[in-house]
Amino acid sequence: MPTDTNTPIVMKLDQNRRFMQDRIGVDQSFDIGFRTLHILDKEVNVYYVTGLCETPIIVELMRQLFEIGTETNEKKTVFQRIKNDIPHQQVEAVDSMETCITQLLSGLIVIFIDGETEALIVDVRSYPGRTPEEPDTEKVIRGSRDGYTENIIENTALTRRRIRDERLRNEIMQVGERSKTDICISYIQDVADPGLVERLKKEIQSIDVDGLSMADKTLEEYIVHQGYTPFPLVRYTERPDVAASHLFEGHVIVMVDTSPSVIITPTTYFHHVQHAEEFRQSPIVGTFVRWVRFFGILSSVFLLPLWILFVMQPDLLPEALSFIGPNEESTIPVVIQILIADLGLEMLRIAAIHTPTPLSTAMGLIAAVLIGQIAIDVGMFVPEVILYVAVSAIGSYATPSYELSIANKMSRVTLVILVAILGVKGFMIGMAFYILLLARIRSLNTPYLWPFLPFNAKAASQIVLRMSMPMLKVRPSITNPQNNQRQK
Repeated sequence: MPTDTNTPIVMKLDQNRRFMQDRIGVDQSFDIGFRTLHILDKEVNVYYVTGLCETPIIVELMRQLFEIGTETNEKKTVFQRIKNDIPHQQVEAVDSMETCITQLLSGLIVIFIDGETEALIVDVRSYPGRTPEEPDTEKVIRGSRDGYTENIIENTALTRRRIRDERLRNEIMQVGERSKTDICISYIQDVADPGLVERLKKEIQSIDVDGLSMADKTLEEYIVHQGYTPFPLVRYTERPDVAASHLFEGHVIVMVDTSPSVIITPTTYFHHVQHAEEFRQSPIVGTFVRWVRFFGILSSVFLLPLWILFVMQPDLLPEALSFIGPNEESTIPVVIQILIADLGLEMLRIAAIHTPTPLSTAMGLIAAVLIGQIAIDVGMFVPEVILYVAVSAIGSYATPSYELSIANKMSRVTLVILVAILGVKGFMIGMAFYILLLARIRSLNTPYLWPFLPFNAKAASQIVLRMSMPMLKVRPSITNPQNNQRQK
């Protein structure tokens, strides 16, 4: 049912109290706390959410209100005394009931005073959650062990700790008619592209939905309009150092409350294949690690289709590589074996997610030792199929971006089917379609294959090689930074 979005606060507390009871169910919801106090012959109503405020803080605030009530200074009204004398870092006066409700449900304390048309909002929120810890999917050998949590206040603090620049902006807004989810847009004011910042703000403000049930993933679908493209158009990270590094380059970070991942925009394909470990080692070691990772990613897409092609047409192989191919015969076609094994590994991955940790090791042993070996013994699979499927799977796991690894796996299966049907023509058609698909993708008007399409020699060299940090004096042009120079 639509409601007035600007209901004023009235002077009579009983009317305000009935409004709060009707709108948020003060007497029905056990977690909505309500206290009536009398301070200097004035009735004061205090509202709070018990799960979002720590009890000692609420008790201390009420004790301070009682102490104010013992003063005899007649020069100030009760409203002025409470507003000026509460020893807290953030006290705000508002005149809208809707604002009071939104702030209350966000974990703040709301104070109504009889005879006043304004209420006081005291920010004492303390969201339940875990402490910052290293993300499972972005571990490094050397480096910080903290990571983003589900608390947006902690996340902005973790970023601010690494960027002590007065030009870092954290702008917060709320999305969702019912959820009122907090969303923060972070950027460095004199570096980030103002057009990108404004576009993200407009996209977020135009969202009309009950709530962001899946937090940042739901928000992503609104701001980038991905459609049926399987490749990720934004980068996710749970590491504050990675987010800070992208902010320095001119990217814009979007944080969503209740999610430990932050969204990095804009991004290209090659942002998804970078990892913090490369920058925690020396440049030559980082370059080696990067090349190994690139090899794994290429293997995850093209190894199986190439092997199938050589099995079907062994005349394409030079004499030195004639050993490639199954040495044993099987009643099941090799293509079917590969599809079964590949999808079986995907089922194993999904099962590992839903399996309790103490049982996951046992499940892996059952899959690897029993199922795999027995399948070979009974002649269902030839050993080479297990080998190449396993190498492709390792390449998928070596891909830093989970979303990109899934997209590449879908591409691999499509290529295998095309090769099985059309042979060399199928492989060439699949390769061309794969590259053209990537070339036509644009993420927030950013070419997906930059710096190779369109070509930028300096940026391309930084993709192939892990450059020494003193050599990186210019920010990447793909973010359209206002200030191109990293160092002065």
